[in-house]
Amino acid sequence: MGSRLYVEHTYTRVARECKMQALFAVRFTHCIDLMTPNKTPNEKTPKAIHPLAGFIFMTRWLQVPLYLGLILAQCVYVYHFWVELSVLIGAIFGSADSLKHILDVVTIPGAARPDTLTETTIMLVVLGLIDVVMISNLLIMVIVGGYETFVSRMNLESHPDQPEWLSHVNASVLKVKLATAIIGISSIHLLKTFINASAYDAKTLLAQTGIHVVFLLSAMAIAYSDRIMAGTQVIDKAH
Repeated sequence: MGSRLYVEHTYTRVARECKMQALFAVRFTHCIDLMTPNKTPNEKTPKAIHPLAGFIFMTRWLQVPLYLGLILAQCVYVYHFWVELSVLIGAIFGSADSLKHILDVVTIPGAARPDTLTETTIMLVVLGLIDVVMISNLLIMVIVGGYETFVSRMNLESHPDQPEWLSHVNASVLKVKLATAIIGISSIHLLKTFINASAYDAKTLLAQTGIHVVFLLSAMAIAYSDRIMAGTQVIDKAH
């Protein structure tokens, strides 16, 4: 009888210890799963990059001084914008030096020089300011979009001031944006030419119009080729 009680007691104790060990193993496995990053079955372990390939990939940082130089060019355009705006305001308030500067700027060689600040003169100065702004926008697209596309990601997804076009920027989108900006700049120059059409010969007017049309056709060709490439990628993913 005593031996039977001893066997039952031993069996109970062993069963209790096995249950505790099993519970500990389950909890330990759960902790390991929480500490281990989730991986999909098809996820591949990143391979080590060859030193030569890593060096070539690092050369993309050589573009950073170029973008910094464009930032300095942006500062020059900002300074030029405020100089021209201050001169325009000074001419409106009767400054003789400011008026002389504006008339010298807007007068076409060979054309009659105006003596006063007319509506056409103000329009030409404002168009010049708009031209500066559009070139500045072009610089921003090249600097931000080029850095994001060719150098490194900026991780601006959660930033409240992220530009709308930057959320889906790539090399193709950047080319279309740049072509559109160039068309806008060309339109400003063409409008300035037509305002002073009497000061130009027919050959010059036709040449500038032809250049603008070439810009339009080039932008349309870039956009169309980008659309074809996007459609091809969709078909490849479907298959």
